[in-house]
Order: sequence, then C-alpha cells, then structure tokens
Amino acid sequence: MTTSSLALAEETPYAAGERLFSQCKTCHEVGEGARHKIGPHLDGIIGRVAGTMDGFKYSTAMREAGEAGLAWDREALDSYLAKPRDFIKGNRMSYRGMGDAEDRETLIGWLANVSVSVPGAVVEDKAEEAHAPSSFADIVLAMEGDPEYGEYLAGECVTCHQASGHADGIPSIVGLPRDYFVTALFEYKTNVRSNEVMKLRVNNLANEEIAALAAYFSELEPQ
Repeated sequence: MTTSSLALAEETPYAAGERLFSQCKTCHEVGEGARHKIGPHLDGIIGRVAGTMDGFKYSTAMREAGEAGLAWDREALDSYLAKPRDFIKGNRMSYRGMGDAEDRETLIGWLANVSVSVPGAVVEDKAEEAHAPSSFADIVLAMEGDPEYGEYLAGECVTCHQASGHADGIPSIVGLPRDYFVTALFEYKTNVRSNEVMKLRVNNLANEEIAALAAYFSELEPQ
C-alpha cells in the first residue's frame, strides 16, 4: 500500500467527508451561516422536500420532483449523487456523479453531521454586502446588470439555447441564478470549460454585457 493510500485509510469519517465535500463546495455551502450559491445551501438537507428552499430558483424538473413527493432521505441522496442527471432528468446540476458507494455514504453521513437543522428556512441574500472581489466573476456579480440590454444581446444565445427553457441536447440557460451564469461564462474565458464555440462567443463579451445577460436570463421563467 502506498503512503497516500495509507493516509486515506487512516482518515477519520469526518475528515473523509470534508475532503469529499470539496467536490461540492464551489456550488454549495453547509453549516452555520450557509447561504445559496450556484446551488442551494445544504442545511437541513436530510428530510428536505426537493426543490422547496426559499430564496433559490430551482429548475422545473427539481420542483416537479418535490411536488411528486421526493424528499432527500439518505437513500434518495445516494441515488442522486451517483448519477444526478439520470435520477432527475432535466435538473441543472452539472456534477456528473460520485461512482464509489462508500464515498457517497461517507459524504452523506458528513452532511448529516455538519448540517444545521433549518429545513425551509429563508436565506438572507448577501449578494449586496460589500466585499473585496476575489475574481473577475465577482467583479461582474457586483454590477447591476440591465435586463433590457441583456434581452437585446440574447439573440445570439438563443440560436443554440432554447428561449423556452427546454434542453434538447443543449443545456437550458433560462432562469439560471446570476452566480451560476456569470461563473460559467468566466470558466469558458479561463479554459476551465472546453466548448470551443462558447469560448469564442464569451471572449467577445465585455463585463457589462455578461452582467446584462445574467440579469436577463435569471429573470426568465421556463415555459
């Protein structure tokens, strides 16, 4: 057994869960003071009905799953984390899945341990709090985008992404949270995401244009 394998084998369940959550924390927060980011915060996740947290704009697929009775018990979370796109078809989470069943069990146990029990709580919007931007995406998120200007610019976007919010082979951008939209575009700018068409489109956008598009698409409702 290698030194790294020995180190992992000696991890406590808490440390292992915290390490596994590093795959999630770009989009989610959990614990005291957690707030919505690209995805909803995960406090009170065990037992929460899917798509019901106040202050977060869920996909139609996630809301409908909750309306049909889906609640996040450990079994449901395990199935969702294994293959999110298969478990709830049409949901927006970009994570492809955690293949190892023991890792999923460890992560779910850690979430249950650190999660503050506040199911259904309203999360205050802290987006307007003054803070020093830590990235170009933060700079754009601090701007007040003009939705009308965004609508004018959106003509090029809807040549590929459907204005109805349907996702027939191309992801929907209708109703995306501003954080997710802006962060995704900067990931194309910085080669984190690799779609060449998107990189070409995004590289021609000024910060004000990105802010306007994010404001416009975040306000749209899927049809």
